[in-house]
Amino acid sequence: MKVSKLALASLMVFGLAAFSNNNAVVNAQEEEVADAVEEEEGEDPFEVVPEIDDPDSINMPDLGEDAEEHKFDADVKQVMDIVINSLYQNKDVFLRELISNASDALDKIRFLSLTDQSVLGDTPEMEMRITFDEEAKTITIRDTGVGMTRNELVENLGTVAKSGTTNFVNAAGGKTGDLANQIGQFGVGFYSSFLVASRVQVASKHNDEESQFVWQSDAQGDFSVSTDPRGNTLGRGSEITLYIKEKEKTDFLNEGGLERIIKRYSEFVTFPILLYKEKIDYVEIPLSEDEAADEAEDIFDEDKDDEDGVEDEPVIAKTKTEKVVTYEYERVNEERAIWARPKDTVKDEDYQAFFKTVAKGYATDPMRWIHFDAEGSVNFKSILFLPDEKGADLMSPIQTQDKNGLKLYVRNVLINDEFKDLMPKWMNFIKGVVDSDDLSLNVNRETLQHNKIIQSVGKKCQQKSIAMMKNLAKEPMPEPDLEDDDDEEDIARKTKLMVHPYIKFWKLFGQQIKWGVIDDYSNRDKLTKLLRYTSSKSDGELIGMDDYVSRMKEWQTQIFFITALSEDEAKESPFLAKFHKKDVEVLYMTEPMDEWTIPHLRDYDGKSLTLISKDGVVIGDEDEDLEEKRKKFYKKKYSSLTKRLKEIYGKKVSKIKISNIAEGDAALFVSSKHGGSANSDRIMRGQSFQNKGIIIKPKIMEINPRHPFITKLMELLETDPESDDTMDAAWMLYDTTCMNTGYEIENIATYTSRMHRVVQHMLDIDSIVMEEEINPPMDDSDDEDEHDDEEDEFSHSELNLNKGNKVKMEYD
Repeated sequence: MKVSKLALASLMVFGLAAFSNNNAVVNAQEEEVADAVEEEEGEDPFEVVPEIDDPDSINMPDLGEDAEEHKFDADVKQVMDIVINSLYQNKDVFLRELISNASDALDKIRFLSLTDQSVLGDTPEMEMRITFDEEAKTITIRDTGVGMTRNELVENLGTVAKSGTTNFVNAAGGKTGDLANQIGQFGVGFYSSFLVASRVQVASKHNDEESQFVWQSDAQGDFSVSTDPRGNTLGRGSEITLYIKEKEKTDFLNEGGLERIIKRYSEFVTFPILLYKEKIDYVEIPLSEDEAADEAEDIFDEDKDDEDGVEDEPVIAKTKTEKVVTYEYERVNEERAIWARPKDTVKDEDYQAFFKTVAKGYATDPMRWIHFDAEGSVNFKSILFLPDEKGADLMSPIQTQDKNGLKLYVRNVLINDEFKDLMPKWMNFIKGVVDSDDLSLNVNRETLQHNKIIQSVGKKCQQKSIAMMKNLAKEPMPEPDLEDDDDEEDIARKTKLMVHPYIKFWKLFGQQIKWGVIDDYSNRDKLTKLLRYTSSKSDGELIGMDDYVSRMKEWQTQIFFITALSEDEAKESPFLAKFHKKDVEVLYMTEPMDEWTIPHLRDYDGKSLTLISKDGVVIGDEDEDLEEKRKKFYKKKYSSLTKRLKEIYGKKVSKIKISNIAEGDAALFVSSKHGGSANSDRIMRGQSFQNKGIIIKPKIMEINPRHPFITKLMELLETDPESDDTMDAAWMLYDTTCMNTGYEIENIATYTSRMHRVVQHMLDIDSIVMEEEINPPMDDSDDEDEHDDEEDEFSHSELNLNKGNKVKMEYD
């Protein structure tokens, strides 16, 4: 109260000075106003006097003559330890809790006014006002809510976790409906004040009492209540004054800090929150007689110094610019909680604007959204968004992302915006809000982690998010934007350029979906339907598992795929030849994460997933009896070759066998059924940072029994097994098969030497001993060139010498 009067006094002083031409008059008027304020105020019983020795120790305002001291019903020291060290990890929440309590009180008076307008009396406004005083080190939160009687002050603030709201509901006959939306647990929320305040004072006026009462405490074991010696200053409602601790004043005793907390936690509170803010304006005011005389003298002196001989009429200013500092209340919670409104009353523009409020840093409109009310064992409202871009918060690897995209509210009050367990990590790209009536405000993130209500809310949000993605995938292809004069060629070109909205979504967040397949067992089957890949028949277009299954051969029982580092590499894979021949489609999986995603997918729609570069692949249309006879014949025919090659290669291969998949190549390297592919080996080597401890399982060589290289090699190993040419041929088979199937050549130096011998043999070179260095003969042209070089060198030296002499002469 005192702060606002002083501010008003300063404005009166300035207003008088603005229209005065005499400084003496202004000074007299200032003294008059100051005296008037002092006379009006008298001795303020609530003036705060700090003690010098302890900055946090203050003499609280005097109470009324009927002051009574009470003991807290609970062990306050234990409660304070819980509140400060366990219940609340962030001191900012004190203001959130007090605003929530004020909103609760306003809700009560609003409910009563629906049937009886007289309860509003002379205070029809339903709002909160927040002020701070740096000099007195106080923050004051005032509301025009229902207020508290003397007994309610004792009961609600003297008993920890005493719920005034619960009593209010019971007094109304146990009816729910609107009353069910009240915030409970007033006591614990109120005690968060002592996170930042050494002492707290509460003044409150209830319609059932003629007097206004005051409650005071330092939370050291007792509290006092009395009639307010100032009289009825509130009309109706409550006023909480916090005496801020010295170490907290930097963070909270400023306009910016308070506004930041309000906008973070309480921007969607229904009732207006007004913050007392400084306003700076610049105004023109008349000059006094002395100032005008000084201005004229300065202009005369300037004209006197002017030597151009031209006399101009001097321009004398009649006004001056002054900075005017005023204070006024400004609403800081302009945003509306659109999730609480009926869906049919919310326009698309409202959702788009709200998304940019919730998802800070996103410039584009959301791709899709869903607005729903969940009813049942848990009641809550929610709006979930699919972003149209990948924000900076999603640029890091998924496994390192620790922020959830949803904000958790309780009756429009933010509880947590970094809660990790509401949604699984792979869903971090989903943005939105959840507002539950079944949660208490007085919970922290540690408490929420094991809260069954939270688990139920999270599960429902996950289901809705996946359904939103599935619906996006099912949407028809949008029509191209055609013009009247477009011909068939233009129409075809524009149609080809159209991109399905789900494909755009997949390119942004496909990695997250794959991570969900790995990490989210309960939703794995649903997420598998959302996977997209190119294939040997899709001509570069992304297709889903359902698309592949719909194009399978009648006899086909497997979904075939190949892994590679790029689509081009996959297209060139030697493993595809057999499948091209049989017109069987193969999916291309070209991202590193695919190597870890697919092992979690054993089958889809009853069809097993098969990597075609694994051992033992059977396409499925073969004559089993015929294939078995061929296998036995080739195994016997090439037994000596496979045995000898295994001796040559040693541990580099685990075994050598006849291939039933090789079509145009002499041999293929395949991985074991339970081992990693060549592609996964490359990825692991790249991620190991030259870690020699990485274990790569040996590969299996499959030889093509119909290839002439194999037939000739077997002949060489039988007729000339130890010759260099035979050994080089055997190792060339190994090297080319490694490169062709994606494996690394272990010893580059040995491979290079072997290639040199092959080239030497091809060029029919007997020896690769280096020739002697040449000693070129000298001729006349060489002498002339050398002579010219010497002359040029002399000219440069002479020039430098002359420059040196010139400098020396100038110096002398």
